[in-house]
Amino acid sequence: MSNYTEIGVEKHGHVGLIEIRRPPLNFFDVTLINQIADALEEFDRDIEIRSSVLAAQGKAFCAGANFNDPARQEQETKAKVDPASNLPINHLYVQAVRIFRNKKPIVAAVQGAAVGGGLGLACAADFRVAGERARVGQPEILLGVIPGAGGTQRLSRLVGPARAKDIVFSGRMVGAAEALQIGLVDQVVPDAEVYQAAVDMVKRYASGPALALRAAKQAIDAGLGVDLATGLEIERVQFAALFGTEDQKAGMRSFLENGPGKATFEGR
Repeated sequence: MSNYTEIGVEKHGHVGLIEIRRPPLNFFDVTLINQIADALEEFDRDIEIRSSVLAAQGKAFCAGANFNDPARQEQETKAKVDPASNLPINHLYVQAVRIFRNKKPIVAAVQGAAVGGGLGLACAADFRVAGERARVGQPEILLGVIPGAGGTQRLSRLVGPARAKDIVFSGRMVGAAEALQIGLVDQVVPDAEVYQAAVDMVKRYASGPALALRAAKQAIDAGLGVDLATGLEIERVQFAALFGTEDQKAGMRSFLENGPGKATFEGR
C-alpha cells in the first residue's frame, strides 16, 4: 500500500478498509479526496480484495468541505476555466469523480454527520450503514449554491426526485430513521456497531465472483444514465464477456455437481 497522510488503509482478507483520519469532523479537500481515490484504485488493482468499507474516525463521517481552509480558497482562486462553459473548474469535484469510478462493492460506514460533499461521498458507495444518531444533509442551498459532489444526481437516484428536491431545496438535516425509510441508507444500527455492521455487509460479497460483481456494478451504474435499449446492450456485453472467465466455469461446474451457492471463486 502507498503512504497516506489523511487516511488509514488496511486489508483484512478479501476486504479493504479506508478510514478517513481528520477528526473530529473529517472535512475534506483535494488531498483527502485524492488519497481516497488512490486507495480505491489500489483496491481495484489488487486481485485479493473483493470489496471495501469506507469509514471515518471522530464524531462525523464527513462534514463536507472546509470553507474556511485557506488552501482550498487558494485552489478555487487558481482554478482553470473550462473552455466549453467559460466557468471555473472546481478541482475538488474534478478529483472526486475518480472515487465514483470504483469497480468493486463498497459500503460506507456513516457515523455522526455526513453533510454536503460528505453525503455525496457516502452516496458514491454501493450501500450505506448508519448509526442511530447519524444525520445527513445537503445544506449547500443555505450558502446560495447547490450540491456539487453528486448531491443533485446520486441523491435523486437513491430516494427519487421529489424527496431529493425536498432535501436539497430546504438544506435540512435528515435523521437516521428517516434516511432508512426513504432508502438513503440501507441499515441503521447502534452507533458503536456501525463499522462492524459495514464489514459484515461487505463480507457478503467478499467471497463472490469478483469479475461478475464488477460487471454487475458497471452494468447497473452505467445503465442509470442511458435509455433502456442502451442499458440492455451494456448488460449483454458484460454478460457475454463473463463466459470466458475461470469463475464462470467454476460456478457452473459447482452448480451442476453440488447445487447453488457452494462455488469457490478465484477472481479470474
